[in-house]
Amino acid sequence: MFAYGAYSTLWAAIDLIRGARIELWAELLMAIFGGLLVLASAFVRVRVPGGLAVAISAMLALQALEVHTAAHLDAGLAPQVGRAVLAFFLVGCAVAGEENRKPGRR
Repeated sequence: MFAYGAYSTLWAAIDLIRGARIELWAELLMAIFGGLLVLASAFVRVRVPGGLAVAISAMLALQALEVHTAAHLDAGLAPQVGRAVLAFFLVGCAVAGEENRKPGRR
């Protein structure tokens, strides 16, 4: 999750430096939600209550912004499916990690 959030934040920053290809508000929101996902990844790691919910909401927000970006850049549906699969995988790993850490399990 950290890498996905950092990638989204850096992508928005680099895109702004090179000349924004999408609206400024979308670039800024992508950086904000990427930063939120970086923070939420730490919350998920240390098992803060609600950390996984924050991470899921940040990933959904990034997905919505990526749909907006794909519409502007004519990227198509394939990258969106790939990002959705990645998000499901990350959440699944976090949930599986939570199950293994419950008291009474070895």
